[in-house]
Amino acid sequence: MAYKITEECLCCGSCLPECPCDAIKEGSPYSIDASKCTDCGACVDSCPADAIKA
Repeated sequence: MAYKITEECLCCGSCLPECPCDAIKEGSPYSIDASKCTDCGACVDSCPADAIKA
């Protein structure tokens, strides 16, 4: 199951460099491409708004 970015996203970009699969796309809010996400969770700890959920 891929992670999702909720509306609490601050669009700060802290999650972008953490994703080893390049699955996160900029936007308002940012989004995660489920077909690329490997469910590694690397992005979760980097989010200051706790906006990335399983």
